[in-house]
Amino acid sequence: MTFLTIGHRGVMGVEPENTLRSFLRAEREGLDVIELDLHLSKDGALVVMHDADVDRTTDGQGPISDFTLAELRELDAGQGERIPVFEEVVDAVEAPLQAEIKDTAAARALAEVITRRNLLDRVDVLSFHDQAIAEIRTLLPTARTALVASRYGLDVIDRAQAVDAGMLVLNIRRITLELVQRAHAAGLKVIGWTVNTPDQLKLARGLGLDGGTTDFPEIRRAARYTA
Repeated sequence: MTFLTIGHRGVMGVEPENTLRSFLRAEREGLDVIELDLHLSKDGALVVMHDADVDRTTDGQGPISDFTLAELRELDAGQGERIPVFEEVVDAVEAPLQAEIKDTAAARALAEVITRRNLLDRVDVLSFHDQAIAEIRTLLPTARTALVASRYGLDVIDRAQAVDAGMLVLNIRRITLELVQRAHAAGLKVIGWTVNTPDQLKLARGLGLDGGTTDFPEIRRAARYTA
């Protein structure tokens, strides 16, 4: 069974998250897929950042939506890194990408870039929000999509099927063997997050997960030797 290792915001355990430095390190370390997060700036740029505001990861303060792209570029996102836009990540690395969108507005912007840059085969679209996944499915009927959930039960399988998602990306602390088996029977892949320790990696493999999202590059190396 192929077990994918997915770099969480690049490799955020060792580099500033959601920066080109982090994504390049993830690719250099051999992670199979790189995950990132997308918000819209005040002027509609598809910027790569996890939180809705800039406070935690930069030297600025306030909601992303209050900043133009030019203003966001002035902020330090860690070790002198600048906040990238999605297109820059596409150009900087060759690895497959998981792009997590926070709302339907970001879904429309991402769909436009995927279409313009012919990225359907390279980018999986993820979201916690069922409606955002449904919006992507409307805009890009053949896109690969995944429903993300932190607090969930077996109903998450029905939710994924309702929006025609092909994958579940789930908080590993709540995943059960029954859920994985039911999801697989329904044709859904299951990814666990975050897989940051040898014990979590053993759990992920024991549950039969299709992959794990990790903050650390050493999990990629350990996964090769974990049956």
